[in-house]
Amino acid sequence: MNINDLPEPDRNILSVSQLNRKARQLLETHMSLLWVEGELSNVSLPSSGHWYFTLKDDQAQVRCAMFRNRNMLVRFRPQQGQHVRLRAKVSLYEGRGDYQLIAEHMEEAGTGALQRAYEELKNRLAAEGLFDQAVKKPLPTLPRHIGVITSATGAAVRDVLSVLNRRFPSIPVTILPVPVQGKEAAPQIVRAIDLANRSGLFDVLLLTRGGGSLEDLWPFNEEMVARAIYASAMPIVSAVGHEVDFTIADFVADLRAPTPSVAAELMTPDGDKWLENFIQYEFALEEILTRKIEHNRQKLAWLRSRLRHPGERLQQQSQRLDSLEIRLKHRIQHQLHDARHRLQALVLRQQPLHPRLALQTAQNRLQDARQQLQQSMTRQLEQRQQSLASHIRVLQTVSPLNTLERGYAVVQDADGNILRDSAQTKPGDVVTASLGKGKLVCEVQQSLAERSI
Repeated sequence: MNINDLPEPDRNILSVSQLNRKARQLLETHMSLLWVEGELSNVSLPSSGHWYFTLKDDQAQVRCAMFRNRNMLVRFRPQQGQHVRLRAKVSLYEGRGDYQLIAEHMEEAGTGALQRAYEELKNRLAAEGLFDQAVKKPLPTLPRHIGVITSATGAAVRDVLSVLNRRFPSIPVTILPVPVQGKEAAPQIVRAIDLANRSGLFDVLLLTRGGGSLEDLWPFNEEMVARAIYASAMPIVSAVGHEVDFTIADFVADLRAPTPSVAAELMTPDGDKWLENFIQYEFALEEILTRKIEHNRQKLAWLRSRLRHPGERLQQQSQRLDSLEIRLKHRIQHQLHDARHRLQALVLRQQPLHPRLALQTAQNRLQDARQQLQQSMTRQLEQRQQSLASHIRVLQTVSPLNTLERGYAVVQDADGNILRDSAQTKPGDVVTASLGKGKLVCEVQQSLAERSI
C-alpha cells in the first residue's frame, strides 16, 4: 500500500519546529560531553559576550557557540586560524535547523598550547634573572677547543663544520651528538652540557639545530635545558632554528646566533684576517728591525771612531799606576815616621805608670803590712795567753773540784738531784756521793735533821 493512500488521521505529521526540537532532544540525550579539536574560523565576538565560531579541519566543519557564563573562564581570546580543543555537548539550533556544538571549555591545542607554555616559562625565567646581561659570560677570543651539541646527522652540524673549517681550521672541534627533537632530546642535551663542563676539554659550547616547527624546537624550550645552560661554567652559544625562531635556550645562552652558520662565525676569528694581520705585523717588524740595525750600525761606526788602541791606553794606565805606587810609598813612609815618634813619646809618658813598677810598689807595701800584722798578732796572742792564765788561776780558786780535793763530797739522789738537806732523804734511799776522786753509792740508814760537825 502506498503511504499516499493512508487516511489523513493516520499520518504522524510534524512541523519543522517539532522536528528540530525532537532532533535537538535526541542529540542532547544520546550524546554526552565530548572533546573535539580543530581550527577556528568565522570567529564572532558580539557585545552580548557570547562567542560564535566554526570549528573545522581539512574535510569538515561544525558551527559552535560558547556562552558568556562559560567563556569568562577562558584565559585567551579566540582568533581566526587558532587551533583549539573544546569540551562540548552536541546540540541543534532549532531556528535554523543547524547542527552545532555548545562549548563549555576551550583550550589551546597543538602549537597554541605550546606557545602559551613557552610564554609562561619565558616570563618566569626572566623574572628569576636567567636572561640578564650581567650574568652573560664573554666568549674567548681564540677558542682552544669548541664543543658542538647537536644531531650528528643534521644539516646544522655540516654548516657549522664547514664554516669553522673555512674560518679557522686549526681549532679542534668535538661533536657531542644528541637528539634535537622528541621527548628524549631535552634530558640528553642537559647530560651533554654537564659532560662537557666536567670534562675540562672545552672553553666554549655551541648548542644548535636546524629549523622546524614549534613542536620540533620544543626541547630547546624545556626548563631543564634552560637551567643547564645557566649553570654552565663555560660560555654557551645558542643557534636554534631559523633567524625568526626564538627559543628559551636563546635567551638564557651567553650569545644567541640567528643560524648555525652565523654562530660558527661569531665563535671563531677570521683566519684570513688574522693571516693578513700577521703579514702586516711581519712587514712592520721587519721595518722596525731594519731601522734598529741601521741605527746600531751608525752607533757602532761612531764608537769605532772614538775607540783608541788598547796598547796606548794600557801604557797610560801603567804610567799612572807607577805614579800612584810612588806616591803610596812616600805616604806610607811619612805615616810610619810620624807613628814612630808618637809611639816613643807615649812610651816616655807611660814609663812611670808601667804596671811592673806599680806591682813592685804594691808588693813592698804588702810585705810591710804582713810584717806589721804578724807582730800585732804575736803581741795580742801573748796578751790573751797571760789573761787566760790569770782567769784559770781565779777559776781554780773557786772551782768545786778544789773543794772536793779538800775532802768534801757532792751527794745526789737516784734522780741526780743534789742533796743539800738531810730531810730530802729517808732511810733506805740510795744516794751517790761524788768525791775528789771517784764516787760512792750509799744507802741511807738514818736521816738526822740536825747539823753535826
